[in-house]
Amino acid sequence: MSSDSHGHAFADPTINTLPTRLDAVRLLSLDAYGRVLDWMSWQDATSLYARDAVAWTLGDPCLTVHGGTCRRTGERSTLDLHPIVAARGHARAHALDPTPALTNVALFARDEHLCLYCGRDFHRQQLTRDHVMPLSKGGRDVWENVVAACFHCNSRKGGRTPQQAGMPLLAVPYRPSWIEHLILSNRNILADQMAFLKSHLPKRPRPRMRH
Repeated sequence: MSSDSHGHAFADPTINTLPTRLDAVRLLSLDAYGRVLDWMSWQDATSLYARDAVAWTLGDPCLTVHGGTCRRTGERSTLDLHPIVAARGHARAHALDPTPALTNVALFARDEHLCLYCGRDFHRQQLTRDHVMPLSKGGRDVWENVVAACFHCNSRKGGRTPQQAGMPLLAVPYRPSWIEHLILSNRNILADQMAFLKSHLPKRPRPRMRH
């Protein structure tokens, strides 16, 4: 258990307002200028607070971290963590707006867990990653060339393009921005966090599903 300069040992966090497990708690990390960096764990956030490295915060406290007893005062320490935390200083340029990692979890979330060929809704375990331009024909494994597809449609399409298979796409695949990626990658986003992220979404319209 680590201690700060005042003898506070931080441990035993408790959830204030989050209807979820502690290991699923993620706080939104910003730099001092308000630029979105990433999700961070409560442990990393606690370290920032303890080192007095927090520039400012947003939202009501969502997590209380209980520590050890201060040797000087005999009182037990606590830290109230906020859902959005800006650290002092600023991020390096390459850390801002990075390319989102292409994972099946994020891909299926982008496509709203729909098969983009038949349009039906599926559980994650029932979806596959389909390459619109097949790899065998020179297609790449990139956001702009992949869609969620059910097992049946993926098997039916095979190594053909949608045009060759007579299976038109219901929406155009796209590369999510970093903000969109953060929304897609966290199932337990708090209201304050979602409002902040939505205010930073790209202004350009996204393709809508055709029904």
